[in-house]
Amino acid sequence: MPDRRAGPAAWNARLSSPGSPVCAPGWLALRENADAAARAPALVDLVRVRLAADARPGGAVVIRDLGCGTGSMGRWLAGRLPGPQVWILHDRDPGLLGSAAARMPGRAADGAPVTARTQDGDLTGLRAADLAGTALVTASALLDLLTAEEVDGLAAACAEAGAAALLALSVTGCVELAPSDPLDATFAAAFDAHQRRYAHGRRLLGPDAGAAAADAFARRGATVESRPSPWRLGADQAGLAEEWLRGWIGAACAQQPGLERYADAYLRRRLRPCAAGQLRIVVGHVDVLALPAGAS
Repeated sequence: MPDRRAGPAAWNARLSSPGSPVCAPGWLALRENADAAARAPALVDLVRVRLAADARPGGAVVIRDLGCGTGSMGRWLAGRLPGPQVWILHDRDPGLLGSAAARMPGRAADGAPVTARTQDGDLTGLRAADLAGTALVTASALLDLLTAEEVDGLAAACAEAGAAALLALSVTGCVELAPSDPLDATFAAAFDAHQRRYAHGRRLLGPDAGAAAADAFARRGATVESRPSPWRLGADQAGLAEEWLRGWIGAACAQQPGLERYADAYLRRRLRPCAAGQLRIVVGHVDVLALPAGAS
């Protein structure tokens, strides 16, 4: 997340770029437990059925984790799936790739071996040929940083390659804070606009990403299932809630600079109940599963 001493302009300049706060190891570690609690387990049941249908006797299923960060998706999912697995971890940050590979679990749900290798580079250019032999593509907290064209390209590549896709934790724009504050809706609207901004010449999907992905896969004949996967932050996640609040308010101010004059007082009003364990935050996300045409 952004430096607490930096203004919103610093947040805006760094977000969605290599080494950005949303990709910082400290932030990824802070959110891992909340991510694990939020992901939709019902979709994993459907993934198991799909992989069982694809499995070859003695062969390992290939799973590609796009924008893997420190590997939290692999740590959460590999042990919930049976059978031998080969994970290919994609990210453009070599440091994150090294961390992800080193911390992958070594065993599947039934004790079968799990291995991992890494692949760096820009994942937005993946084509069907790059996914050859892949049974499942995964991503977590990624889609909202992509454009409509990039999400459409991902759907096209998966469909042509016959790969299923489990795309978790895309923001929906739904934020609830209790107790409420008169400025909650104002900052929420500005943050959502920031999520949909132009960044480095690209128009990001932000809260529209989950619906855009579901539509892109459905147009290519995939069976699509979506499930809510909200963060629910309370006293046990006060550290994450504080950092999320700082980033949320900073991004809102970057989008709407007029909010800066209210930001410090608003943040103080939010941090007091947060520190006392009295603030409850629900941050909406959605998980999307796409099974290619012909999948059972």
